[in-house]
Amino acid sequence: MSEQITDLIEEVVHAQDTDDNVLASVLASQDAADIALLLESLPVDERQHTWEQIPQSRRLEVLVEMRVDARETLIADMSREQWLTLLADIDAEDLLELSYNLPSRIIDLALSLMDEKQSEYFADAAQFDDDETGRWINHDMLVLPQNAKVRDAMRLLRREIAPHTDTLFLVNRAGQFAEAVRITEVLRTPDHTPLVDISEDAFSVLQAKEDCVDAAMLLQKSGFSALPVVDEQQKLLGRLDITAASELVNEYYEGQLMASAGMDEEEDLFSPVAKSARKRAIWLGINLLTAFLASAFIGLFEATLQQVVALAVLMPVVASMGGIAGSQTLTLIIRGLALGQVSKANLQALTRKEVGVGAVNGVIWAVVIGAVASFWFGDPRLGLVIGLAILANIICAALSGVLIPVLLEKFDIDPALSGSVILTTVTDIVGFVAFLGLGTMLLL
Repeated sequence: MSEQITDLIEEVVHAQDTDDNVLASVLASQDAADIALLLESLPVDERQHTWEQIPQSRRLEVLVEMRVDARETLIADMSREQWLTLLADIDAEDLLELSYNLPSRIIDLALSLMDEKQSEYFADAAQFDDDETGRWINHDMLVLPQNAKVRDAMRLLRREIAPHTDTLFLVNRAGQFAEAVRITEVLRTPDHTPLVDISEDAFSVLQAKEDCVDAAMLLQKSGFSALPVVDEQQKLLGRLDITAASELVNEYYEGQLMASAGMDEEEDLFSPVAKSARKRAIWLGINLLTAFLASAFIGLFEATLQQVVALAVLMPVVASMGGIAGSQTLTLIIRGLALGQVSKANLQALTRKEVGVGAVNGVIWAVVIGAVASFWFGDPRLGLVIGLAILANIICAALSGVLIPVLLEKFDIDPALSGSVILTTVTDIVGFVAFLGLGTMLLL
């Protein structure tokens, strides 16, 4: 994909230097997702020019595929006439996706252009938060009453079937979900057979208020291409399909990656300098405070550093080894928490294992670094000091890498967002105090 986007960018830039018709022909051969990724990869001016060459009939699907910040630059100056054209065929799911960028007047305009059913779907989904499953359902599903037979299902299957449909759902008279039946079972069963007789014995049902990422992961493991979503009264609202689930999981992990640097996964690659700087300044400020904290501990050993300059030279080694060891454990535990693999039941065993790994690596690298330092500065005592400090810091880093994300999650703080900052601060302070403290005791 990266090579394809690179080629597209080159073609677009070349087309802009020659003829807009060439640019339009380049875009015509691409699907909406590729065009969206291309637009996000272009500086704002080139993005706007390229957007104008996209046919009106395709602009809506391209906007839906784009990230929130990136598409904001395209829709900011659109006129009412342009909106009327764009929203002519919009459905509830697309409007929900675009609603992050749209003012209320445009949302009201879109609702006025929808039919009653789509407006109702939008209202139902909008009552749920972004992290709830009910917001991401679709309503293209096969539904029959609980007393239906195979012949009824066969008539239903002759109609147009939505993508990712491998089951049909049975509901009772109150509209509550009752059973699920695989279509493959319907096709090989006599017409007179009641559908309940061939329904699935074990079938997961998603709650509308359930966390959408948890629901998406459950769907991915279920072996089905879609699962029903119900409200608190078990009324069938819709279904979550595998495409939506995959997008939710991908966005979650991308968000975790970006959050580790204090950034938002929706941030535009070419967002204005002032906007990007403002978002990142807060995170830099937090890191600055932790750096001052570490510096304060170093200041406690100012006299030692003045007398043994070699300690100042070797300090970054201690901090770096602790930071790397801790980040490895931190990443492992954050992933485990996200997948539901870490719990109170196995936390103690997991902690012992990670501390054991830290101890083994600590001993190995303490010997190696201690020997190097002794040879470098010609002082075995210095090698002993840095070796012991490395061992202590790596073991502490391993312990911190387990406990920090677990404690953050307990207090409903995203471990991916602040875990690395806290871990770095801990390993820096422990490393510096251990190294300089041992240096004070053994070298002075």
